[in-house]
Amino acid sequence: MDTVNPQMGFYYPGPIWYHSEAIKNLLLFFDGVSLLVPSYMEDRPEQMNPELVLPLKEQGLLQILNPEEHVDRQATEELATVLVDLIASGALDRLATDKTTRFHELSRSRLGYYGDTGLAEMLFDELKQRGLARDTEDGVSIPMHPFVRYLILVLLAQILRPQGRSVGLDLLPVTERADLVDALVELLDLPGVASQGRVVTADLQTVGVDLTTVPLDEVLSFRSQYANAYRAYARDVRAFVREVSQLDPDQAREALTDRQERLSDLANDLRKLGRDSWKKPASWAMSAAGAVWAITTGDLLGLALTGAGVTVASGSKSKGQAEAFSYLFSMPRRAYG
Repeated sequence: MDTVNPQMGFYYPGPIWYHSEAIKNLLLFFDGVSLLVPSYMEDRPEQMNPELVLPLKEQGLLQILNPEEHVDRQATEELATVLVDLIASGALDRLATDKTTRFHELSRSRLGYYGDTGLAEMLFDELKQRGLARDTEDGVSIPMHPFVRYLILVLLAQILRPQGRSVGLDLLPVTERADLVDALVELLDLPGVASQGRVVTADLQTVGVDLTTVPLDEVLSFRSQYANAYRAYARDVRAFVREVSQLDPDQAREALTDRQERLSDLANDLRKLGRDSWKKPASWAMSAAGAVWAITTGDLLGLALTGAGVTVASGSKSKGQAEAFSYLFSMPRRAYG
C-alpha cells in the first residue's frame, strides 16, 4: 500500500510568516507548515515568533527546509530554465526603468549558489547587467529588484515541491501575500510561458476566524474534530483551479458557476463551524491561483516544472501536463508591507 505523505502548507516567501493567526488557521487545512530558511537565518523563526514556532516544532507540525541543501543542482537548473528565457525575451527589461525602486535582499542560496555556483553566478550577472540586481553587501544575500525576487520565490515554491517528497512531505505552496500570488499570475500570463490552458483564480471565501488569542492546544483540539471539513475545502479549491484551467471558454462558464456554488456551500459550513466554536465572525479567506497546461518542447515554465516532477504523465516524452499553483490565505482588505 502506498504511503500518503503529510500535506504541508509550504509557506513562502519565508523565512517566517507575517501573521501567526494565519498559521493557526492553516493548521486546520494542512497537516503542518513548512518553511524555506537559509542557514544564516536559521534562528530567525524562533526569534520572531517563539510562542508558536517552538511548540509547532516540538509537535512535528513545523518542518524547516534549508536552501543550501534543497536548492540543489537540479533545482538551480530548473530555476535557470525559466529565468534565462524570460531575461532573454526582454519581459523583465521594463522593471529597470524606475530608478527609485528599493531593492530587497535574496539569499545567495535561494538563487542556487550551493546547487550550481557557475549557473547561479551567470543568472546574477545577467540580472546585474540589466540593473535588476547588485553586488552582495554582506556575502550571504543579493540586493534585487522586488519583482524579480518575488518571481524567484514564486518559482522555488513550485520547483521545490519534489524535494518535499524526498523527505516524506507533500508540499503545497501557500502565502498570505496577495502580491506574491499576483506575481505567479503575471508569470503565467507572460508570452511563451503557457502553451495551452489559462490562468484561473478561485474567489476569496472567508472561512477562518482570528485565532490570535486562542491557545495552540485549543486550535489543535478543534482540528482533531473538524479537520476533514477544512481539508475538503482546501482540496476543492485546488481542484477548482486545476480543472477549470483546462476547459475551453464555453465549458468554463458553466463549470465556473457549478464549482463556485460548491465552494460557497463549503465555505458557509466552515463559517458556521467557526462562529459556533469560537464565537467570532469569519475574517480570514482562502483562495488559489494557478494553471495546468499541455506542455511541449519549448514551453518555458512547463519544462522547468516537468523537470521538477510537478507533472501528470501523458505517455509521451514530448507532451504532458504541468501545474503551477498557490494558495492565498489572507484577511481581506488588509494591506501587507
